[in-house]
Amino acid sequence: MGCVGSTPKGAAAAGGGKTGEATKKVRKPKPWKHPQPITIGQLRQMRDEFWDTAPHYGGQKEIWDALRVAAESEVALAQIIVESAGVIVSNADLTLCYDERGSILDCVIVFILSTVFKSFMRAINISGAKYELPKYVLSEPTNLVQDS
Repeated sequence: MGCVGSTPKGAAAAGGGKTGEATKKVRKPKPWKHPQPITIGQLRQMRDEFWDTAPHYGGQKEIWDALRVAAESEVALAQIIVESAGVIVSNADLTLCYDERGSILDCVIVFILSTVFKSFMRAINISGAKYELPKYVLSEPTNLVQDS
């Protein structure tokens, strides 16, 4: 359910209109290099530590869980996961995402504020929580070494 004047997520893409952030195509991150060569075991530990602590920095646990599954999936499945979870993909490689925050309460607040304070609404931006994913949870570095 959207706010007054909002467009359903798939409507713009299906109707040939402009494509919104929610329909941005997910792609693999560009190759990257860790400052020092690391093993797959070290990479797994870094990933586990990130996913264990990420929800404590804000946002919804359900969105973090969806982002984790998307990060660990092939691109086509990742696309379906973020769309289904209501994730707005800002960077196509998933390093920066937001949640939709299209709740009824937000819509009511926006409607009341826009009705009462029309001139102030131009400066108000109600956005969802920000989710930043490091490249190491999305792909392997080019200098990954074998465990010994």
